[in-house]
Amino acid sequence: MDTRDSSGLPFMKMHGLGNDFVVLDGRARDISVTPALAVALGDRHRGIGFDQLALITRGGAGDAHLTFYNSDGSTSAACGNATRCIARHIMDETGQKRLTLTTDRGTLQAVDAGQGLTSVNMGPPQLDWADIPLAEPMDTLELPIEGAPTATGMGNPHCTFFVDDAESVALEQFGPRFEHHPLYPQRTNVQVASLIGPDHLRMRVWERGVGITLSSGSSSCATAVAAARRGLTGRRVRIDLDGGTLQIDWRDDGVWMTGATMHVATGVLTADWLATV
Repeated sequence: MDTRDSSGLPFMKMHGLGNDFVVLDGRARDISVTPALAVALGDRHRGIGFDQLALITRGGAGDAHLTFYNSDGSTSAACGNATRCIARHIMDETGQKRLTLTTDRGTLQAVDAGQGLTSVNMGPPQLDWADIPLAEPMDTLELPIEGAPTATGMGNPHCTFFVDDAESVALEQFGPRFEHHPLYPQRTNVQVASLIGPDHLRMRVWERGVGITLSSGSSSCATAVAAARRGLTGRRVRIDLDGGTLQIDWRDDGVWMTGATMHVATGVLTADWLATV
C-alpha cells in the first residue's frame, strides 16, 4: 500500500499484560511497512506508540502470517504476546478455537485456553550457541559474563540473569549494557529474574530495540527454559511481570505460553499523518 492513500490506514491497538502493539491487517489490502513507518508509528507523542508493530498477512499454509517490528524500525522473528493478541482477534473473528500462524520464527499453534485466555506454542527453545546466536562456541547454560547469565533462543536471542531480587536491579542501566554485549552479534533481550516460590518467578524485561517493557512473551519463555535448565524450577512455571502473570509450560513439542489479551481500540491513521512519514 502507498502510505499516501487518501483513505488512510486502519490499525488496531492491543496489549498483552501491558506489552502493547499496533497491529496492521494486510489480509485484504497490501501494506508495505518500512523502517520509517515503524519508527513513526512507535513514537508515543507524534504517532500511536507501541512496544512492537505487527503486520498480519495471508497465511498460505496457515491461517495468517505475522511479521514483527520493534520501535526502532528493526524486525524481530518472534513476539509471543503479540502472537497471542492476534490469535485471540482471529479466533473472535472466525469462531475458530485453534489456529496455525506462520512467522519468521516458524509455524506456531494457538488455542483458546478458556476463560478469555489464549495459549500459543512458541516452538522448541534454541539452546546451542550457533542457533541463538552467540559470537563463538560456548556453554549456553552459564555465559562467561558477570552474573553468569543463561543464553536461550526463542526465534530471538535472550540473556537471563538470576538474581536475589529482580526489583532492586536498575534495569534502565543494566539492560542496554548487556543488549549490546559482544557475545550477542544480533543484540539480545535481557531479563532479570528471581525465584519467589516453587515454580514461581518474578521477572523484569529489557527488550532489544525497545527498552523496558511491562511484559514479554518470548522473554518469559526463555526465562522459564533457563530456570528449568538450571534446576531452579520445573518445566511449568508462573512468571509475574510488571504487567501481569503468564503461565509457561515447556513441553516436548515446544514452549507453551498462556495469558490474557486486550483489544484496546480500532482506528484509522490519517492520510495527512501518513504523508509525513
